[in-house]
Amino acid sequence: MSQAVPNLTVAAGPVLELESRLLEAQPAIEAWLRRQWAVTTAPFYCSVDLRNAGFKLAPVDTNLFPAGFNNLSPNFDSLCLQALQVAVERTCPTAAKLVLVPENHTRNRFYMESVARLKGLLQRAGFEVRVGSISPEITEPTTLDLDSGAQLTLEPLQRNADHLHIDGYFPCAVVLNNDLSGGVPEILRGVAQPLLPPAEVSWAQRLKSQHFAHYREVTREFAEIIDIDPWLMTPAFRNCGNINFLKREGEECLADNVETLLAEIQAKYDEYGIDKDPFVVIKADAGTYGMGVMTAKHPDELRTLNRNMRKKMASAKGGGEVTGAIIQEGVYTFETIGEPPAVAEPVVYMIDHHVVGGFYRVHEGRGTDENLNAPGARFHQLAFADPGIAPDASCSPDDTPNRFYAYGVVARLAMLAAAREIRSSVHEAAA
Repeated sequence: MSQAVPNLTVAAGPVLELESRLLEAQPAIEAWLRRQWAVTTAPFYCSVDLRNAGFKLAPVDTNLFPAGFNNLSPNFDSLCLQALQVAVERTCPTAAKLVLVPENHTRNRFYMESVARLKGLLQRAGFEVRVGSISPEITEPTTLDLDSGAQLTLEPLQRNADHLHIDGYFPCAVVLNNDLSGGVPEILRGVAQPLLPPAEVSWAQRLKSQHFAHYREVTREFAEIIDIDPWLMTPAFRNCGNINFLKREGEECLADNVETLLAEIQAKYDEYGIDKDPFVVIKADAGTYGMGVMTAKHPDELRTLNRNMRKKMASAKGGGEVTGAIIQEGVYTFETIGEPPAVAEPVVYMIDHHVVGGFYRVHEGRGTDENLNAPGARFHQLAFADPGIAPDASCSPDDTPNRFYAYGVVARLAMLAAAREIRSSVHEAAA
C-alpha cells in the first residue's frame, strides 16, 4: 500500500489555528486526557472516521466494533500488542484464553482478512485465541482460505449454563467484533465471561445521536483547556426518532430539522468567512457499513425523494429497518491522494486509550461533500512516522507529524465520548 501523505487542498484558516493551539497546549491536553481515563475506562477498541475541511476537523462516525485491521501498518504492531495486553488485563487480569466473535458475513473475504489480522494480534499479545461464530451457517469447524494466503478457522460458539465455550475450550473473556445490528442473540445474553466491548453498546441499542451528545459535552470541556471554539472540532446535529422512509412518515420532522441545522451551519460559516455551501448528512441513527446515508443542501430534497432513494434510506445492515435518523452537519474533506486527485478521509484506530494507527479511506468516484464509506472505496495506510501522539515543534502546525497529532487528539476525544457512552449504557442496563 502507498504511504503517500495526502495533500490538503485548503490548509489555511481556523484549522491551522486549532492545530497551533493543540501544539501549544500539548502537555495540558495529555494531562487532561490522563485524568479522564483515570475516571472513565476507555473502550476495548474503536475506530473514528474524521473529516478535514481546512476550516474544521471533526469526527463523523465512531465504531466500537471496528473492522479494517488488515489496513493498519505492520510498523505499529508493537503498539497494538501492548495496548491489547492492557485492554484485556484491565477486565480479566489472569486472561490466557480468548474467543473472538466475528460478524456473520463469512463471504466478505475482505472482512475475514481483518478478523485474521485481529486474531493474529491477540495471539502475539500472548493469548490463546479461537474464533467462535454465531452464524447459523457455521455448524462445524470451517476453515477459510483467504486471498492473503492466510487461513482462518471458524467454529460454532456454544454455551453451557452461563459460560460460552468452543468444544470445552472456555475463554476468560470474549472479544466482540460483531456489532449485533440485528439484536443481541440469546447465546450472548447474561453470560458470565466479560464481553469486550459490552453488548449494551451494540447497534441493537446504541444511537449515534447519543454518542454525539456525549462528544459535544467532551469538546465543550476540552475547548476550555485550549481556549478555542468547540465548533471547529464538533459536528452539529439533530435527530428524528420516528421515521419510516417507505411510508413517508416523519418526513416533515426531517425537513424541519434539516432547515434548522442548515441555518445554524450557515451562521458559523458567516462568522468565519467560509465561502462554501453548508450541507447535512442524513443517516440511520443506529447502524454502520455506510448504509442508509444521503446528503442534502435544502430541506425540499427530503420531500422529493423518489421511491428508490426512500428504499435505500429505509434499509439497514442485515435487512433491518431504519426507524430513526440523525441529521448531522456535513464536513467537507479537502484532503486528496494521487493523480488525478481522489478525495480522502482519515480513519484513526485506538485500542484501550492508545492510538495504534489508521488509514485513509479514498474514493475516486465521490466528491468532497459525499460519503466515502461506499462501494469503490480503497485504503492507504496512514503514513505515521510515530504513533501520532508526539508533535514536532520544529515543524509547521500542518506538517505531517503535527497534522497526525491533531488527528489523534480529535479521535481520542471521540473515544472519550464513547467511554462515557458505555458507562452510561452499562449503568442503565444494570438499573
